[in-house]
Amino acid sequence: MIFALAASAQTPQANSSPAPATSSDVERDQRFARWIADFSTGARTAGISEETLRLAFDDIRFIPRVTEADSAQPESTRAVWDYLDSAASAQRVTRGQDRLLQARPAVDAAAARYGVPAEILAAIWGMESNFGSNTGDIPTIDALATLGFEGRREAWARTQLLAALRILQNKDITRAQMIGSWAGAMGQTQFLPSNFLAYAVDADGDGRRDIWGSLPDVMASTANFLARSGWQAGQPWGMEVYLPSGFDYALADAATRQPASAWAALGVRSVNGAPLPALPDSAILLPAGARGPAFIVGPNFRTILRYNNSTSYALAVSLLSQALAGGPAVQAAWPRDLQPLSRSQLLALQTALNARGFDSGTPDGMMGSATQSGIRRYQRSVGLAADGYPTLELLQGLQ
Repeated sequence: MIFALAASAQTPQANSSPAPATSSDVERDQRFARWIADFSTGARTAGISEETLRLAFDDIRFIPRVTEADSAQPESTRAVWDYLDSAASAQRVTRGQDRLLQARPAVDAAAARYGVPAEILAAIWGMESNFGSNTGDIPTIDALATLGFEGRREAWARTQLLAALRILQNKDITRAQMIGSWAGAMGQTQFLPSNFLAYAVDADGDGRRDIWGSLPDVMASTANFLARSGWQAGQPWGMEVYLPSGFDYALADAATRQPASAWAALGVRSVNGAPLPALPDSAILLPAGARGPAFIVGPNFRTILRYNNSTSYALAVSLLSQALAGGPAVQAAWPRDLQPLSRSQLLALQTALNARGFDSGTPDGMMGSATQSGIRRYQRSVGLAADGYPTLELLQGLQ
């Protein structure tokens, strides 16, 4: 399927012709060629052969839509419940259970070898490529060269491009088959080239690490990444919990970690009445603030964050894996009447917090630990639950 994607991406539509090149296009392509020549000089020094450089760069193309995607910063943000509605939808769960059944030998072998549950591997597979059906259609080398030339993330792109050349030189995959996203992530579980070099596994024994077409390699590579990133075999990611009346919401912070037994002593209990899992280093997560569901999360949740550093993503993987195993959906109601702040609104919130003496770091329109800390301090000062969650009402109160 991924090979078909690559072919279709490069096949022009019938009765169409490319737009004529403008003088600015010609000038850009000349500068791009000079950038490739400069990069090649460094790549030779790093041990990349002339044959590999020819394979990589003889037909290299600048891809405008890569820079367009890289520079796009959407004003709107997505509520966590909207994200989870699609990420762990009933349709995705049903499809995932079917695909997991078909892929059982490969998934179970990886799970047994690395100690990562099969459902976690399947959930990442589902999140990253809809179980292998959407692995991207952009040549990885072209995408990374475009990002490096564009300059906003040149150092990062140079590192990833050199790693992609090493993959090509190792003959794990051909150039034509090395396709992925606009940002250079590749294969059925979307590895960056540097992660491929560090964690990809030849599980089917054919002498190549193929995360595009070999399910044994896909699953073993993903499990190896998680195992070497700190996955603790036998521990759950966490579970949904109820918080007691009068709970100090300021404790629901990623930096506040303690044994699950300590949370139980504070009155935290599971939604199904079972004992809390024996997590030695756990935190309380409130992805939608004090009005939304609460979760206790442990080291394995933080390991999923190393795969993709987004709380919404890690929670989606966790809940999708739970559903694939036949477990329950989230029991508490999401506060769907709340509208997430846009980037400009969050920027205004940060600016207002700083002006009132509640340091939230440099205003950038992005929610981070400094902003959450500033919100908490403001909430305490006015007698609100210090959950650190940004709302329109909070912004209006500050203004």
